[in-house]
Amino acid sequence: MTMSAANLKQRIHNGELVYGANVSMAASADALVAKVEEDGYDFVAVDSQHSPYNEDRLVAFCNMANELGILVNFRIKHTRNAYLIGNYLDLGPSGIEVPQVELDETVNEAVAAFYYPQQGIRSWGGAARVNSEGKERLAYADWWNANGILWMQVESIEAVTHAQYLAKPGVDCLSFGPADLTFSIESHPNHALQTVDACVEYVARALEGTTTAVCFRNGNPSTRQKYADMGVTVFLE
Repeated sequence: MTMSAANLKQRIHNGELVYGANVSMAASADALVAKVEEDGYDFVAVDSQHSPYNEDRLVAFCNMANELGILVNFRIKHTRNAYLIGNYLDLGPSGIEVPQVELDETVNEAVAAFYYPQQGIRSWGGAARVNSEGKERLAYADWWNANGILWMQVESIEAVTHAQYLAKPGVDCLSFGPADLTFSIESHPNHALQTVDACVEYVARALEGTTTAVCFRNGNPSTRQKYADMGVTVFLE
């Protein structure tokens, strides 16, 4: 397998269909390869928001995945941790997902921490960074800025209706959190958007003409076509 982060970011921008698999950081190399190759996934996603996590575990998992050429997307613990994104990336992920995003300020902070100067303010360093071996400072910064993948997670009616403003330059994907979004819908009984699917369609329309994709946690390959018809191009199963 070969590292294909550049292709993946560009494919997302181009609106191609991209598929990812949720996996545990405790997965073995054999299990990881089997999951990606047998089911045709483009990346794997690991979570610290709702799952046990420590930095050593993330480094070990990313080292294993990166040696296998498997891209890792990492959901951070909390929205307010966006300022730590550069630190998380120094541990080896190829992408970051920020949960429960609603504010422009969160997106601005995340973008700044994600990208190296002159696009952002990410600090230089980290021996475990993906694909960094043998690259000098400016070459790696340019490579990262062109290839790293940044997601903002949409999990409320407020975020849904504000989606076009959250899709700022540097944000590759707006991803859905269906369960928390359902809580939000239930707290807005008179809102025009009363289902998760209606929210997905709304965001997909709002992002038309941009390079920011819509991701949905469809969970099962059997629902891919349903959500692709709504405008989803990134799937997490």
